[in-house]
Amino acid sequence: MGDLWGAQWRKSTYSTDNGNCVEVASNVPGIIAVRDSKSAASVALVLPPAEWSTFLGALKTGEMIA
Repeated sequence: MGDLWGAQWRKSTYSTDNGNCVEVASNVPGIIAVRDSKSAASVALVLPPAEWSTFLGALKTGEMIA
Protein backbone atom coordinates (compact mmCIF):
# COMPACT_ATOMS: atom_id res chain seq x y z
CA MET A 1 0.00 0.00 0.00
CA GLY A 2 2.93 2.32 0.58
CA ASP A 3 6.65 2.44 1.17
CA LEU A 4 7.52 3.51 4.72
CA TRP A 5 11.09 4.49 3.83
CA GLY A 6 11.56 8.00 5.21
CA ALA A 7 8.54 7.81 7.51
CA GLN A 8 8.81 10.22 10.42
CA TRP A 9 7.35 8.49 13.46
CA ARG A 10 5.91 10.33 16.46
CA LYS A 11 4.35 9.26 19.75
CA SER A 12 1.14 10.71 21.04
CA THR A 13 1.44 13.51 23.55
CA TYR A 14 -0.87 11.33 25.70
CA SER A 15 1.73 8.54 25.87
CA THR A 16 3.24 7.71 29.22
CA ASP A 17 6.59 6.18 30.11
CA ASN A 18 5.12 2.70 30.74
CA GLY A 19 6.09 1.49 27.25
CA ASN A 20 2.52 0.93 26.04
CA CYS A 21 2.65 3.39 23.18
CA VAL A 22 1.92 3.55 19.51
CA GLU A 23 3.71 5.70 16.98
CA VAL A 24 2.14 7.30 13.93
CA ALA A 25 3.74 8.41 10.66
CA SER A 26 1.66 10.80 8.59
CA ASN A 27 4.32 12.21 6.29
CA VAL A 28 4.12 9.41 3.70
CA PRO A 29 1.85 10.44 0.79
CA GLY A 30 -1.54 8.72 0.76
CA ILE A 31 -1.17 6.68 3.95
CA ILE A 32 -1.14 6.85 7.72
CA ALA A 33 1.08 4.22 9.35
CA VAL A 34 0.77 3.03 12.95
CA ARG A 35 3.22 0.81 14.83
CA ASP A 36 4.02 -0.44 18.33
CA SER A 37 6.79 1.73 19.79
CA LYS A 38 8.31 -1.30 21.54
CA SER A 39 8.65 -3.16 18.22
CA ALA A 40 9.68 -0.45 15.79
CA ALA A 41 11.17 -2.97 13.35
CA SER A 42 7.98 -5.04 13.18
CA VAL A 43 4.97 -4.67 10.91
CA ALA A 44 3.09 -1.37 10.78
CA LEU A 45 -0.64 -1.00 10.26
CA VAL A 46 -1.15 1.12 7.12
CA LEU A 47 -4.41 3.00 6.56
CA PRO A 48 -5.81 5.47 4.04
CA PRO A 49 -6.13 8.93 5.64
CA ALA A 50 -9.96 8.80 5.54
CA GLU A 51 -10.04 5.57 7.58
CA TRP A 52 -7.57 7.01 10.11
CA SER A 53 -9.77 10.08 10.46
CA THR A 54 -12.84 7.90 11.03
CA PHE A 55 -10.97 5.90 13.67
CA LEU A 56 -9.84 9.04 15.52
CA GLY A 57 -13.35 10.47 15.37
CA ALA A 58 -14.76 7.31 16.94
CA LEU A 59 -12.19 7.53 19.75
CA LYS A 60 -12.97 11.19 20.41
CA THR A 61 -16.73 10.66 20.59
CA GLY A 62 -16.42 7.59 22.81
CA GLU A 63 -17.88 5.34 20.13
CA MET A 64 -14.76 3.24 20.44
CA ILE A 65 -12.95 2.67 23.71
CA ALA A 66 -9.16 2.77 23.41
